[in-house]
Amino acid sequence: MNLSLRQLTQARVGLGRAGNSLPTSELLDFRLAQARARDAVHVALDVPSLRAELLEIGMESVAVASAARNRAEYLRRPDLGRKLSQESLAELESLRLQVGVAFVIADGLSALAVHRHAPPLLRLVAGELAAGAERLAPVIIATQGRVAIGDQIGAALGAELSVVLIGERPGLSAPDSLGIYLTWKPTPGRTDAERNCISNIRPEGLSYEAASCKLLFLVREARRLKLSGVNLKDSTSLLT
Repeated sequence: MNLSLRQLTQARVGLGRAGNSLPTSELLDFRLAQARARDAVHVALDVPSLRAELLEIGMESVAVASAARNRAEYLRRPDLGRKLSQESLAELESLRLQVGVAFVIADGLSALAVHRHAPPLLRLVAGELAAGAERLAPVIIATQGRVAIGDQIGAALGAELSVVLIGERPGLSAPDSLGIYLTWKPTPGRTDAERNCISNIRPEGLSYEAASCKLLFLVREARRLKLSGVNLKDSTSLLT
């Protein structure tokens, strides 16, 4: 029974016993997972490398920063990660764009997730949107950013929709999980109830193909219904 459960999940089940404790191998694996999760939180986003990867798939980008001056301040002050620095805000407002969709890549709590999963996912999604004559802004890469930074970015760009790709909080089974947050008519002050979330995007979780299918569905439905959040339901499972 334990063996079959472990084949179905990455959760720590059926670990076995060594007397009154865990086997040494399982204890060491647990400590390794803790170390990887800690590292994922603190590692810096390699912006030049990410911009180069995006350019390879035909996507221009603009690098901005949140109001958090460094990683330590970002972790202590979540509010600063939700808004742009004054310099970055002025830069985006000077672009004077009026676009359909603004993609934002934020490091969040796992830059590792962003580096591994954001470019291949955008390769699938952006091609479909461009084929449908969707007006796309340059990808905005935000360092020390949290989900709500997409509201200010979307408003500055005049976007109908903001789509934030962000590194999720690392867990003991996944230090590199990517999340997507979609918001209709982004503006500062939007609540989490006004967003749609697609979570656990990685090869061992939700595949790029499944995530892109869900995102494209939500983009179309958000535009049709002119809303996002709890009133916009993901019914992609009903379409298969």
